[in-house]
Amino acid sequence: MQELLNFVLGFNGITVYFLIFGILLACGLGLPIPEDITLFVAGMLAYYGIVNIWVVIFVCLAGVLIGDSTIFLLGAKYGGELAKHRHLSRLLSPERIESIKEKLNAYGDKLIFSARFMPLLRAPTYFAAGTLHLPFKEFLFYDGLAAIISVPSIVWFVYYFGDVADKAIQTIKNIEHGVVLLTITALLVVTVNWYIKQRKKS
Repeated sequence: MQELLNFVLGFNGITVYFLIFGILLACGLGLPIPEDITLFVAGMLAYYGIVNIWVVIFVCLAGVLIGDSTIFLLGAKYGGELAKHRHLSRLLSPERIESIKEKLNAYGDKLIFSARFMPLLRAPTYFAAGTLHLPFKEFLFYDGLAAIISVPSIVWFVYYFGDVADKAIQTIKNIEHGVVLLTITALLVVTVNWYIKQRKKS
């Protein structure tokens, strides 16, 4: 999270909005960055005054929904072909897709809505919904309904409690610096002890 925040802080202006949108879109397509962390970063950027809170919420919603829709449409068009791709086989394994298909047949729209709140199930559920050729309007309605609840809530919560989040980030930084210092100290002690032992042997 800290690395992503530092990366985005290196940009300014409208570029930041495009960057957040692009990262969220890529998250939906398999980028190994948790979507919720990107939303957290968006909230912190609003707290720092780098982005407007309402504009960034809209940008986040657009990135999330377009990413979700892309997965759904890929499932509808290419189905099992993509699931066989070596880079996607772990995320979209045939066993997982079949299991989700059974749940979709049983719970339908409720599962599409719920998947937005379950990070590990989002992409496979949307892909499986596409392979079942569920109506896109129906998918977009329930996914959009869930996104309208979850996305603004996360971004606004982080923005509103930005002072607490900022202190937590600083604490994490201090802990990381302390760990690095302890590691370097330990390595120096081990190296010195080894050197002394070698001198005694010679």
